Amino acid sequence: MKKLLSISLLFFAVPVFAQQTIQDVNHQRNEINLTGMKILGGWALANMAVGSIAYFKTSGKNKYFHQMNVFWNVANLGLATAGYFGAKADLNQQLNLARSVHDQHKIEKILLLNAGLDVGYMATGLFLNERGKNKSSDRLKGYGNSLILQGAFLLIFDSGMYVIHNHNGNGLDKILEKVSVNFDGEQIGITYSINHKAH
Repeated sequence: MKKLLSISLLFFAVPVFAQQTIQDVNHQRNEINLTGMKILGGWALANMAVGSIAYFKTSGKNKYFHQMNVFWNVANLGLATAGYFGAKADLNQQLNLARSVHDQHKIEKILLLNAGLDVGYMATGLFLNERGKNKSSDRLKGYGNSLILQGAFLLIFDSGMYVIHNHNGNGLDKILEKVSVNFDGEQIGITYSINHKAH
């Protein structure tokens, strides 16, 4: 039991001089999220403004294209608002190494999942567009074009966010590279190398 307890304390036993680096990575992660949510919110507001005006000034598939853009970005604006205030609340949160690694992996997995969904949105848009052509449906063609556009933007957004977050998360990897665990059959020792050199 004591051995298991000692192992579980591994991520909590990082020296104090490494804590600043951990908090820097966490703070930067939240700053990235704040910026990302501003971009997403800006995109949503622009689409809603343009779409609301263009809906009444266009006809045919373009009318439905702008209509879907408005509908889609109402949801985007809600997500951006919730994400922004969530990141704002976590901005000065003090996390240990274990929680920091968990949160870093979590955001990266979410972004990769989102990127996969974005491809699905684009594929659905292509399907609706083709179906609209076959059925001579302006609604399907307009909605399809909107999904292609929105999916493409989100794919660029989520992919970019992933690359930036992954780069920031390298700071945690460097800390983990300096931590080693030694076990001699009776005792567990945790070593943190100040001058770690990559091999």
